[in-house]
Amino acid sequence: MAQLPFHFAFPVKDLSTTRAFYGGLLGCTEGRSTETWVDFDFFGNQISAHLGTPAPPGAFGHVDGVEVPIPHAGALLPWDAFEALARRLEAAGVQFVIRPSVRYRGRPEEQATMFLLDPSGNALELKAFRDSSAVYSR
Repeated sequence: MAQLPFHFAFPVKDLSTTRAFYGGLLGCTEGRSTETWVDFDFFGNQISAHLGTPAPPGAFGHVDGVEVPIPHAGALLPWDAFEALARRLEAAGVQFVIRPSVRYRGRPEEQATMFLLDPSGNALELKAFRDSSAVYSR
């Protein structure tokens, strides 16, 4: 079956900071919008930011001994694109929940990951696998 992009809708407190974060900082192209929502091309997937009441901070899960925010959404990027985005976010002074790092070094599932919050407090994980065939491996 051909891979199709996913769609994810989530609440945000305002559209101007949302546009600045997803469009300006992350470099996502803006799609359709109204006065109450805006779509972005989130690394090949469609996300829709809707004015609403963001959920309070969530819980944390444990991955490889690190606490990660849940729930969270994210995107898988090519390794070079991940590194370029990490450099851009670091240069912009982004406050990371988890700074860009590599886990499972030298193993087939080696991956780079970073966690950050959007202006409404929604947790995002951006990551890259050294070997993209390991995304679904066990």
